[in-house]
Amino acid sequence: MAAPVWMSRVLLAAATYNLLWGGWVVLRPLDLFHWTGADEPLYPAIWQCVGMIVGVYGVGYAIAARDPLRHWPIVLVGLLGKLLGPVGFLAHSFLMAEGTTGRLPFSWGWVIVTNDLIWWVPFAAILYQTARHHLAPAGTRSLRLADANRQIRDQHGESIESLSRSQDCLLVFLRHSGCTFCREALDDLRKQRPELERRGVRPILVHMADEPSGRDFFATYGLEDWSRVSDPDCTLYRAYGLGRGRIGQLLGPAVWWRGFRAAILAGHAVGPPVGDGFQMPGTFLLRDGKVIAEYRHKTAADRPDYCDLANRTPAASHEVATPRP
Repeated sequence: MAAPVWMSRVLLAAATYNLLWGGWVVLRPLDLFHWTGADEPLYPAIWQCVGMIVGVYGVGYAIAARDPLRHWPIVLVGLLGKLLGPVGFLAHSFLMAEGTTGRLPFSWGWVIVTNDLIWWVPFAAILYQTARHHLAPAGTRSLRLADANRQIRDQHGESIESLSRSQDCLLVFLRHSGCTFCREALDDLRKQRPELERRGVRPILVHMADEPSGRDFFATYGLEDWSRVSDPDCTLYRAYGLGRGRIGQLLGPAVWWRGFRAAILAGHAVGPPVGDGFQMPGTFLLRDGKVIAEYRHKTAADRPDYCDLANRTPAASHEVATPRP
């Protein structure tokens, strides 16, 4: 897959800026100090070394512009420098006493704006799109829903269709095991298990890890005896119309707040992602191989009430369950 053209343009612009700025500082190291009113450095050659380093970054950005998806580590290192630069400037400005020799004036902040701040958003956007690219499952098959239900089987070799003919099935599509919302969902299912069993509903857990990893992960919630489907290629996710989330669905303000509550306050924590971190979850109630009710997450932080969804009837086909707070 070729990177979007805008990525290369951003990196070429950054390369041009860095090479020009670095060359200027090397050739005329005192200009910025005169313009901002800062004290001249005791050893201008050290400041010229800074210009040399900035210029070398420009060479790196020019290389990365040829294939941003491949050379993303250069962008990551650049962004880290652009994040830490303003931190160092602010710490220096506030911690050094007024009038201290060598203290940078706040007018030096204009250098921070052009060198660092204006690049935060485009560099972060490049890394975000790169992560989406590299985490996407490879070779996803395209199956119709009915075919997927017949072909895809749980750990015991039973198809989803056959399981749903013996009793109602609650097909729960999870995100990656490191996701705090995935862990919260499993804890909710553990707590609601007696009620689901009383209603005769059989949950089927769909995940993106391999079978042994899925079994061990679900065992921590006492759910290792439930039917589970390992779907690392996300074939079943796609058959049920569950796609990859947009940035607002995955990293919006409400998601961050709910994530804090789930991970820190509720103690579900987070872990390394196993599978596509951009995949959206969802839950479907099946009867005789057909969907009779569903819950499609609008954000990764949505929290369905599984017992409420399990209580739906065919007349309520494709209704959604009430989200929990």
